[in-house]
Amino acid sequence: MSPGVRRVRAAGGPCVVGPIGSLLGRLLWQPGVMPTGHRWCAQSKPSTERYGAGMDPVHPDGPATAATGPSAEALTDLLGAIGYAELTAGLRMATDALGAPGLGVRIWMGRAAGAELEHFERIAARLRELGHDPEVVMAPFAAPVDAFHERTRPRDWLEALVKAYVGDGIARDFYREVAQHVDGRSRELIESVLQVDAQDEFVVRALTDAIELDPAVAGRLALWARRLVGEAIAQTQYVALERDALLGLLVGGHGNGVDLADLGRMFTRLIELHGERMARLGLTP
Repeated sequence: MSPGVRRVRAAGGPCVVGPIGSLLGRLLWQPGVMPTGHRWCAQSKPSTERYGAGMDPVHPDGPATAATGPSAEALTDLLGAIGYAELTAGLRMATDALGAPGLGVRIWMGRAAGAELEHFERIAARLRELGHDPEVVMAPFAAPVDAFHERTRPRDWLEALVKAYVGDGIARDFYREVAQHVDGRSRELIESVLQVDAQDEFVVRALTDAIELDPAVAGRLALWARRLVGEAIAQTQYVALERDALLGLLVGGHGNGVDLADLGRMFTRLIELHGERMARLGLTP
């Protein structure tokens, strides 16, 4: 566990204790940004306490890997988190496509779903190269990712597109940040999988066209996007905090101490990139 960080179970949701908790609270506890049920608390005393037994990271027995140690474990966790996120995004996009009003949008959403599933296959292939069973590696991330999607069910195809653009965009930005600390080959794969410029262009065009046809939906979509950014940031933090190795990468890890300045700049970048996305839609962040 990183110095000065303690994770505890608290009423109303997980609570991150220590300098990281204090920093996240200052950055993210804002109206319209941080969702209800996520708590970030400050306590200066370092501790090795963890969540209760039901919240401990899963370390299943599996195939041996050529590389061992914290960095190898962090890479495995990162690939597992991204892999499950891509799998889930593809399946949900395919389902949401059925509610689109026109055949053209349905075709595009179906193709986007196929691309997400292809991304999943590439991540799974890399995990197998490293000697891991993709299903075993992804298993610890299923519950928190599924919970995020349950909390953010879109009501129509427009909200589904905003979710793909805003919610998934925040997650991709976060994973890009973490991927800066892994080996070059894995980083190249991760960045390639997370590159969705064509998808973003279609989403922006479809949403701006819909807003032009019915300006009244702009307010609803802006509120929806604000909820999504808070849920998405909380979700990425929760995933990292559940896995010691990932948290080590995130905070400068493994004996190097917690660089709160770098951590603060990273979350500031996430918020700034979200603002740029909203500006492309013509909506207020």
